[in-house]
Amino acid sequence: MKPWKTLARGPGLEGQTLVLQQRDGVFVIRSGGRELMSSARYASEQDMATVALPYLKGARPAVLIGGLGLGYTLRATLDVLPPTGSVVVAEISPDVVAWNRGPLAALAKAPLDDARVTVEVADVAKVAAASEAGFDAVLLDVDLGPSALAARDNQKLYLGPGLAKLRRALRPGGVLVVWSAGPDEGFVHRLAQAGFDARVQRSVARVGGGASHVLFVAALPTGKRRASSRGSP
Repeated sequence: MKPWKTLARGPGLEGQTLVLQQRDGVFVIRSGGRELMSSARYASEQDMATVALPYLKGARPAVLIGGLGLGYTLRATLDVLPPTGSVVVAEISPDVVAWNRGPLAALAKAPLDDARVTVEVADVAKVAAASEAGFDAVLLDVDLGPSALAARDNQKLYLGPGLAKLRRALRPGGVLVVWSAGPDEGFVHRLAQAGFDARVQRSVARVGGGASHVLFVAALPTGKRRASSRGSP
């Protein structure tokens, strides 16, 4: 088997190094030697947009995507949004953004070139906190799951105060969709505590079948928005 070819490196979180690699047409991004994303497995990332589609209402639906990755979630979101819709992508790594404009652009048909897209090189929690009732959907894919973190500081996203911020960023009747490599019953419980109607959906990793990932689908009841951090540290 051919070795992986390193195309680029960049600083990651907590002193880790992000590495963009390619082999036989497959692209991966690794952090500290651990694979974070791969162009060979992206069907579940596309499904995040499909799950959110029923919640994109009104003349100007708006979506916040936490984590750009290889651009597949963004592309799928743009494909279901009307011309009047908009997407804000919160990506903490400027290198990942640059790679999506460069060697990765063709993978998802250059979604960053779409006029409906705004990129914020920032923590998604900060973008959400500054966007009171600004979005119909928040699609969160910044870790391998609520308990499998890319950085320890990301834990705040999945506890009561973090979920409250994400909830306040949603319009009444909106939805939070969180990607995970595996199940997490504790997270389902915390979503319910935060006032979401939460369910778990399995999603195949590859187009055509195979191993599956998990999508936490947390709907915000119509007419309700503000969350409580009750029971959270």
